[in-house]
Amino acid sequence: MKTIQNILAILLLTVMYSCKADTSKPIATIAPVAIEKPDNLSKHYIKVALLLDTSNSMDGLIDQAKAQLWEIVNELSYAKSKNTRPNIQIALYEYGNDRLSSRDNYIRKVLAFTEDLDEVSKELFSLTTNGGSEYCGAVVQTSLNKLDWGNNADDLKLIFIAGNEPFNQGPVNYKDATTNAKEKDVVVNTIFCGNYEQGIASNWQDGARLAYGDYMAINHNQETVHIASPYDDVIIQLNIKLNTTYVPYGHFGKEKIAVQAEQDENAASYSKANAVSRTVTKGSRLYKNSSWDLVDAEEEEGFSYDKLKQQELPEALQRKSKTELKKYIAEQRTERNRIQKEIKELNEKRRLYISKHQSETANGLESVMVKAIKKQAKKKNYTWN
Repeated sequence: MKTIQNILAILLLTVMYSCKADTSKPIATIAPVAIEKPDNLSKHYIKVALLLDTSNSMDGLIDQAKAQLWEIVNELSYAKSKNTRPNIQIALYEYGNDRLSSRDNYIRKVLAFTEDLDEVSKELFSLTTNGGSEYCGAVVQTSLNKLDWGNNADDLKLIFIAGNEPFNQGPVNYKDATTNAKEKDVVVNTIFCGNYEQGIASNWQDGARLAYGDYMAINHNQETVHIASPYDDVIIQLNIKLNTTYVPYGHFGKEKIAVQAEQDENAASYSKANAVSRTVTKGSRLYKNSSWDLVDAEEEEGFSYDKLKQQELPEALQRKSKTELKKYIAEQRTERNRIQKEIKELNEKRRLYISKHQSETANGLESVMVKAIKKQAKKKNYTWN
């Protein structure tokens, strides 16, 4: 018994001496690693509801929305709130179109709040104009009632309503609607399509003032100016490569990847520079497709390979084992990250080039929206970098 105790004592002394002797040596295998919280875990949102007049004279407004969407989104991607990057949600309403139901005050919710930017683009390109009655108070109130604005006080909640008829028309008093907006912590910004003074006279400025928003006037028939840069061709080639990293799955996988390609074409229909702007968005954290792309979906909480149905995978992947599929998705993610990093680096050079060649004439809708968003975000301590 005493012998065993002696042996144990010797072992204990040996261990103590070893630990003491090793304290001067760093042990790399257990060094703490700082892990930055991924942006997509941010719980903050910038919520933008876009209310567009689609009556006869508004073709130019709709064109500006289509042509300038990606630059607006790209500018929002630089926002920061409490050291996290907020997510972006966009909702879309049309109003003032005779094709819409009179029972609904000629108002249609085109999209509820969504992070699916391809859907936003798709629906913008589906809008057509027609004569009608423009009820501004009614569409503001409808968007307040029908959209999920949430209860997070740190969220930036914004309405942008654009049109060119008097703001006080229709069955809902705009003063009541803007009062209700304030109660929901929603800022109402008004964009009059026409002469600045005429907009003031027809209550557009008052509508913004009552809900702590900005009143703006634009020439909605002004053509969008896209500035080409020396980096555009390379970025567009990277978009082609980026598209190959998407792995459609589920009931709507094939349909959604077709929508992605269609929106690439729609952006390019305005100019090469606009296609580049869309590619920059696709290279950013804001472009999320977890509902149909396996690479994005795998990073979502609750995702399980066990829930995947073989017949809902691309044919080339249906015979792969779970291990093989995981390896393939990991390879696609690595390639996507590499491409997106390259897009980001080239875009920084592109932004610098554009800032040096920007003319005095700014794009109407894009310019006023970005300016208002930054101004109002500052009040909630958002920063831009």
